[in-house]
Parts: sequence; C-alpha cells; structure tokens
Amino acid sequence: MNASGQDQSEQDKHKPHIPPKPQDKTKGNQKGGKKPGFSFYWIYAILALIFIGLQFFNWGGSAVEISQMRFENEMLVWSEEEGTDIKKIKIINQELVEVYIKEDRLYKEKYEDAATGRGFGDVPRPHYVFQIASVENFDNHLRQVQSEWPREDRFPIYPETRRSWGTDVLSWLLPIGLLIAFWIFIMRRMAAGGGPGGQIFNIGKSKATLFDKDTHVNIDFKDVAGLEEAKVELMEIVDFLKNPKKYTDLGGKIPKGALLIGPPGTGKTLLAKAVAGQAQVPFFSLSGSDFVEMFVGVGASRVRDLFKQAKEKAPCIIFIDEIDAIGRARGKNPVTGSNDERENTLNQLLTEMDGFGTNVGVIILAATNRADVLDRALLRAGRFDRQIHVEMPDLTERESIFNVHMKPLKMAKDVEADFLAKQTPGFSGADIANVCNEAALIAARRNRNEVSKKDFMDAIDRIVGGLEKRNKIISPMEKKVIAYHEAGHAAVSWMLEHAHPLVKVTIVPRGKALGAAWYLPEERQISTFDQMFDEITSTLGGRAAEDLIFGKISTGALNDLEKITKQAYAMVAYFGLNKKIGNISYYDSSGQSEYSFTKPYSDKTAQRIDEEVRNLVEQAYQRAVEVLGENRENLVKLAELLLEKEVIFREDLENIFGERPFPDPENKKEKEFQIGSNPLSQEKGGGELGTES
Repeated sequence: MNASGQDQSEQDKHKPHIPPKPQDKTKGNQKGGKKPGFSFYWIYAILALIFIGLQFFNWGGSAVEISQMRFENEMLVWSEEEGTDIKKIKIINQELVEVYIKEDRLYKEKYEDAATGRGFGDVPRPHYVFQIASVENFDNHLRQVQSEWPREDRFPIYPETRRSWGTDVLSWLLPIGLLIAFWIFIMRRMAAGGGPGGQIFNIGKSKATLFDKDTHVNIDFKDVAGLEEAKVELMEIVDFLKNPKKYTDLGGKIPKGALLIGPPGTGKTLLAKAVAGQAQVPFFSLSGSDFVEMFVGVGASRVRDLFKQAKEKAPCIIFIDEIDAIGRARGKNPVTGSNDERENTLNQLLTEMDGFGTNVGVIILAATNRADVLDRALLRAGRFDRQIHVEMPDLTERESIFNVHMKPLKMAKDVEADFLAKQTPGFSGADIANVCNEAALIAARRNRNEVSKKDFMDAIDRIVGGLEKRNKIISPMEKKVIAYHEAGHAAVSWMLEHAHPLVKVTIVPRGKALGAAWYLPEERQISTFDQMFDEITSTLGGRAAEDLIFGKISTGALNDLEKITKQAYAMVAYFGLNKKIGNISYYDSSGQSEYSFTKPYSDKTAQRIDEEVRNLVEQAYQRAVEVLGENRENLVKLAELLLEKEVIFREDLENIFGERPFPDPENKKEKEFQIGSNPLSQEKGGGELGTES
C-alpha cells in the first residue's frame, strides 16, 4: 500500500500543473449588479479631445520667439562674402513675422537656438518669430535696408492672412453643443418626472402598478371577513391560474373577466388585493381615471401598452378600479359633436379584452358602484363573464368584520363583536373599520388603557350624528320645541306596529342637527305599503307634536320632510303602491334617463302623481296627530323627562307608555338594544331654519 502510494505521488509530481479556471466575472457582475452598457457619448468625448489636441500638438517643434531688435541687429545684415542669412520672411495677419534662415547658415553659433524639423506633410517650419507694432513701418524699414543690397541677395517678403480653422469651428460648434447637451439634460429630467412636465415622453405609457414576486401583496382571502359568495367566485379564478390543466383537460375555459359591483366601502378593492396575494401571479393595478388625459388618443395608447405588458407577463391579472370612469355607455355624452376621449378609450378596451386577437392568460378584474351606467358591450359574455355583487354585510358578516378590525386593539372584557354587529345595521366594512378606529381614539382621549363598550357606542353616535355641541347657544323655548319634536317621533314610532323600535332620543346638538332619535330597523329585503306608511307617519310625528302642543310649526322638520317626500314619491311613481296610478313604475334602473330632457309620463300624469303624494303625506300627518292626541299626557311626560335628562333610552319609554302593544321581531327582544344607534333610520329635528343634514 505504501509503495503504491509513493508511486502515485511520484506520478503526480511529473504531471503538468494546470492552473485553476478563472471565475467568470461577467456572471458575478450580473448577479451583483448590472454591467454598465456602452455609450456613444464616450466616442463623442474622445473625438472632441483629439480635435482639441490637434490644435496644440507640436509637429516637429515650434518657432523660437525673439525680439524685433535681435532680428534687426543679428539677422538683418549683409556682407560681401556671405550675403544675407535670411531665406524669406512672412508677415502673418499684419502682426506676426516668421523668419526662415537658409539651411546652410544654421551652423553659425547665433542660430544654435533655431527651431528644427518639419511640419505636418513635410512642410518647412519657420525658425524664428516675433511681433511687430506696425506693419507699414516694418515694411518700409526692410525696403530701405535691402535697397543698399545687391538685387540677387535680397529676400522675398510674403504677406499672409492665416486663420485657425480649429478655433473657428470650435467657436460656433461649442455653443451649439452646449445647447444640445442642456436640452438633452432637461428632457431626460422631464422624462424621469423631475419637472412640471414630467413623463411627457411616456404620456402614452400605462400607469399601472405591477405587483409580482418581488413586490407581492401580503393580503389573502383569510384577511377578508364575510363576502363568502364573492370569495367562492374569485377562488375559482385563482385556482385556474395555479392549476389550469384541471380545467383545460375537460375543455373548459376560464372567464376572461369578473366585475365587482357594490356600494362604496363594501370591500371590492380589498377583494382584488386578496386575489393578488392568493394567486401569486403578476398583478397590474390601476384606476379608471388613469386612462383619461387631456391629450387626444392617450387613453387608447395606455390601454394598448397595458395589455402589451400583461401579455409579456402572462398568466397575470389586471385590476381596474372605478371602471365607470371610462366604461360609461357610448353615445350618452350630453356634449354632442365633440370627440369624446372616453369613448375612444372604451373602444380600445373592448378590442383588447375580446377583439380579433386573443389574450391568453390575461384575466381582467374591475370594480364599480355604478354598474347601471356601464356600456352593454363591456358587460357581455366574453369580456366580463361574471358580475359579482358585493352587498352590504349582514349580521353575521358584520360580526366577522368587527373581529378582524378589533384584533390590533386592546379591548376590555365587556366588548363583544356580536353586540356591536347588532348595533350597526346598514354599516359597510369601511364604516365598521372607522368605528373601531374612532373608539380607540376616544379611549386614548380619555386616558384609558383599553377600549370599552362605552367608547364603541360613543364612536357609533359620533359617526352617525356628528360631534356633540353642548356649548351651542339654544334658548329655553327652542330647547322645549326640540324636546317635544323628538318626543313626538319616539311616541308615534312606539305606538305603530311597523315603525322601527326606538333605541335612543337626544336633544344634545350633534353636527348640524339640534336633536336626534335613533332606531333599530328590521333587516328586511322587501317592504309592504303598511310598513312604509308607518315609517312616514312616525317621521311626521315630530312636526305633529309641535302643532299639537304649541299650535304652530317650525323649520326644524326640514330633514323629516325631505325624507318622507322622497319616500312618498317612490311609493307612488316607482313601487306601484298607489291605486290611482296603478301597477306602473317610472323608475329607470339602467340610468339612461340621466341625460333625458323629457319625463316618461304626461303632464296630466305628473299632476296626478303630485296629488297622490300630497294626499299620502297628509293622511300620514293626520294619523300622527291622532296617535299623539290619544297619548297627549304621555307625550308631555316624555318631553319633560327629555328636557331633564337630555338623553333617554327605550326603558324610559316603557316606564311611561308601558309595553309596546305590538310584538317585536325575535332579534329585537334582547335588553342589550337599550343603547346604540343606527345610521339608516336616524330622525333629526329641532334644526334652526332647517339646516340639519
């Protein structure tokens, strides 16, 4: 073993040494950073340096500069044996004299400093040079001296006008070059957004924000509370992007687009973010207004550029928020005869989504709360195949949304999400997020270490009614009128079967309202005539109480009158709940009558509608007066209690009026509803000159 090992080592010694393979620095540069690319500006700089250097380069040595006195004393001489040493003289530009010495005389000691060599192209160079003050005096002096010499020894004098072509070229090229360089610098700064005209060269480029593996979204469907039906629809799109073979094997095709439709604040954009985080594919996000520009054709150009980028990143998702900015129905522009940029942008969008060319792997998501104004060609199958309705959250969804937004808060033990969900019917997801944030701010303002139930209830009241204004100057008489007004609302709603149960009544001014009554409405999808008529009657209870007690009415019922007028017209003209008008609806769900100058009914029908609305409101008002007249004593007690406490709750009405004569729905029997508020059924009154909102 040792012998073989020694032999192997001896063989290794005699093997030629192979140096290690050098590492590829190019790859390292590509990983660590981009290698600087070649630029033509370097060539321009080198040429400029060569050009300037030629002007100062000494080809074979330069002439020796001497004084005019030396020239006259040492060189401008003549002898009989040798004659003159000067071969010729050149007067340059009437100020410079170049002296050429004969070649056979340069051996003399006085010419040992003379310049030697040849210029460019083997052209002889002058040996000496000096300045003269006056060319006329110098010329006369030379002629006078040479007049005494023999004719054959006289040297020639050449006047010459010489120009430096390099200097002349630089004199006009350099300013132009500086202007061009300055212009390029300014344009590049503008293109990079460095000035008021930023992006002027990229104005036709898409403004979409790209989220890919480097800038991915951290939100997924687990972070979206509620909206279970919408998540199921979108999860199928995400699953197709991850496992397309599962669908293509059966011959299926994924929908090309999905349109999220719903009121503001319901979570449409949040769903799009969840899709981006869940799919883990390139995600382009932009708004519909990003396509609109003051320049003609820019919107269409941006659409083309957006889909060009999307095809390069396919499979990917494009999300267009507020698509109604460019998707409005064509031909409905009130400004006729103009070139509508929005229509051009929409036409290009329709072509890109489903035109002659196909976009394989590009899925379009869009969101809007005005689906009624969108063009029908945009909503057809093949473009937005699916329309996903994102509605206001119900009780269970509100509870889950509260759980999501309450996680980062330091909560007290008495706060329960289901209780808060029952206190906020009609709230959207954005409203619930605002409630949680406002409750935390109120708790911090009160120097508390945790957020309590009282903070949440105050936050709800503040969001619904506005900030309390206890310092507002109100006369005792005005305060009494406001108290009876709000007591009238509470009394009439308590005595009517279909009116919403009362939650709280206050005469503390909030926002523009001088008083308010909160109710907890039943969450229903359809309403009958009796239900709507009872709601109108209870709304008119405030004005009826003023008329019954004081014998006169005030301007504090502006909000009430506005509400019941709209509701009464809806009952007569929209819902077909009037016998004389009949089962006819003049409501336009498509929104196309927005630009119409004519009503869909005759003047006679309009007069009848006005009469029926007036009769309906008058019947409800007389009914409210009758109810309050039958319970006048209790109305006075309730108003006096309201003047004393300023805020009363449901239990106070039970003590005065007794148990409600009509059974409440099952979800409203719990005592926990004795405090709270609701934004949709808030009745405000007591406003000065009808300024309440």
